[in-house]
Amino acid sequence: MKLAEALLLRADLQKRIEQIESRLLRNAKVQEGETPAEDPHALLAELSDLVRQLETLMRRINETNAALTDAGETMTALLARRDCLRLYVQALRRFCAEASETVMRGTRSEVVVRSAVDVRRLQITIDDTSKELRELDLRIQGLNWTAELQ
Repeated sequence: MKLAEALLLRADLQKRIEQIESRLLRNAKVQEGETPAEDPHALLAELSDLVRQLETLMRRINETNAALTDAGETMTALLARRDCLRLYVQALRRFCAEASETVMRGTRSEVVVRSAVDVRRLQITIDDTSKELRELDLRIQGLNWTAELQ
């Protein structure tokens, strides 16, 4: 199985676990004398099985990521870099949006509010960092589809 397939399976298992939890919550209580729409014990057993499958799969994904290298970097390092670049770009975008916002004055005597940074230069930084993020993400996706799961 390719790493990318394992990642898709992981997402599917996580979604199924959420669905089972939702079904469990809907069947946690019933009116006296009634029976639940679904057997909570069967749902609990299914939940337990899915969690075990997910744990095994996650362990294999993590082991693969730790062992997989590209240009001298482990997949784990590439993933950490991608996650941090995403955080950085998101923070820069929010800051740029705030710095770009214009404040309207009703009269000339009102306080003038100006941006504390060069918004154009900040946008260039955002664009450059976003490009780096896209390229890194493509590199990771390529590795995901070529690497075999351990």
